[in-house]
Amino acid sequence: MDQNSQPKVDAMHEDLHRGLQERHIQLIALGGAIGVGLFLGSASSIEKAGPAVTLAYLIGGIAIFFVMRAMGELTLEYPVSGSFSAHASKFLSPLMGYITGWNYWYVWIVTCMAEVTAVGIYIHFWLPDMPQWISALAALAIMTCVNMIAVEAYGEFEFWFALIKVVTIIFLIVIGCAMIFFGFSNGGVAIGISNLFSHGGFMPYGFTGVFDTLLMIMFAYVGIEVIGITAGEAQNPEHTLPSAINKVIYRILLFYICALLVIMSIYPWDQIGHAGSPFVLVFEKVGISGAANIINFVVVTAALSSCNSGIYSTGRMLYNLSLQGKAPKCFGKVNKRKVPARAIQISVLFMLIGVALNYFVPASVFEIITSVSAFAGILTWGIIIVCQMNFRKQLSPEQVKNLKFKMPFYPYANWCVLAFFGVVLFSAFFNSNTRIGIISTVIWIGVLLGIYYAMGMNKKERKNSLEE
Repeated sequence: MDQNSQPKVDAMHEDLHRGLQERHIQLIALGGAIGVGLFLGSASSIEKAGPAVTLAYLIGGIAIFFVMRAMGELTLEYPVSGSFSAHASKFLSPLMGYITGWNYWYVWIVTCMAEVTAVGIYIHFWLPDMPQWISALAALAIMTCVNMIAVEAYGEFEFWFALIKVVTIIFLIVIGCAMIFFGFSNGGVAIGISNLFSHGGFMPYGFTGVFDTLLMIMFAYVGIEVIGITAGEAQNPEHTLPSAINKVIYRILLFYICALLVIMSIYPWDQIGHAGSPFVLVFEKVGISGAANIINFVVVTAALSSCNSGIYSTGRMLYNLSLQGKAPKCFGKVNKRKVPARAIQISVLFMLIGVALNYFVPASVFEIITSVSAFAGILTWGIIIVCQMNFRKQLSPEQVKNLKFKMPFYPYANWCVLAFFGVVLFSAFFNSNTRIGIISTVIWIGVLLGIYYAMGMNKKERKNSLEE
C-alpha cells in the first residue's frame, strides 16, 4: 500500500509504526504522573491544606488508578492510538467518540499553551533580558521537530525527561530521610516528624482544606493517561501496558506523598507556601549550592516533557478522529516514517496561541487555563470509566473470564470514582477562578455539538448504521 494512501475507515486499525519499547512505555507512564505541579505548584496546595494535602493526593491517586485500570481493560483488547475516542465510539456512541476525541485534543492544546509559557518564565530566570515569547517559541519548535522525526524520538526524549524528574525526587527523599531520622546536615540531631503534627495539626483546615486542593491535585494527574495513547505504537502492548498501569499507584505514593511528607517534616508547612519551591528549600538546607538553578533546570525539563506529550497526543488523537470520519481526511495520512505529520502540524499551529498570549495575558490568567485543562481532563476520565462499564455489560461470563486485564472491583469502583469526580466538580464550583474552568468546558462541548449537527455527522452515522 502506498504510504500516502487514503486512511482506513476502521479507527480500530491504524497504520502507525510500533516503535515504542518497554523502557519508553514505563518512563512515559511515570513521567505523566510527575509534572511541574509537584516541583512548584505543591507549595500552594500545602498552604491550603497543610500536611493533609497528602490525603488529597492519595484519594485522587486511587481514583486515577481505577481510571487507568478501566482504560487498560479496553486498551488491551483494542490497542489503538485513538484509545479513549475509538473506544467511546465503539462502546458508547459515535457522538461520544467524537466528543471524547476532540475534548482530549482540547485538553492538550490548552495544557501546552500553559507549558510553553512556563518554559519562557523559567528560562527568564537564567536569561532575564531575553523576551519570554522567544524561549516559548523555541521550546515549541524543538518539541515539534522531535515528534516529526519518528515515534522512537518522542519515546527517547520522554524517557530522559522522566528520568531527570525521577532522579531528582529520589534524591530528595533519600537526603530528606537522612535529615529526618539521622540528623544529616543538621549537626547530627534528627529532625523527626513533629512538624507534620504541629502548627495546627495534621489537618489544620479540616476537610474543607482538603477539598480546596482537589482540583489542582487532579490537574497534576492530567497526562497520566497518555500511556493509553501509546498503545497503537507499543511494540508489545499486552506485556508493557499492564506492567506500567499497575505501577501507577506505587509511583504516586512514592513520588508525591513521600516527597511531600519529607518536605513538610523538615520545614513547618505554614512556612513553605511563602518561600518558593519546596524542593529548593530542602536542597538549600543540605547545603547544595545553586539549588535554585538545579530545580529550575528540572522544572524546564518537566514543562518540555508535558509539551512533548501534548504534541504527541494531539497528533495521534486527530489522526484517529480522521479515521473515524470526525476530522478532515488529510489528518488520517502518515508520512514515510509512519508519523501523522499533518495532524501534528495543525495541532502545533493552535499551540502557537500560547506563544502569542505571552504578549497580552498576565501570568495569573494561566491558573484559569490549568483549571480549564483539569475539568476537560476529568470529563475524559469519566468517559473512560463509563465506556468500560458499557463494554463489560456486552460480554458473556465466559468472555469476562478470558479478559486479559480486568478492571478490579467492577462495577463498584466505577461508581465510586464517578462520585469522587462529582465531589471535585461540586467543590470547585464555589471558587470563582475554577468555576470559569467548568463554564468554558461546557461552552466547548456546546460548540462541538453544534459542529457535529451542523456538519450532518449525525445523519452520516445513521446512514452507516443502516447500511451495516
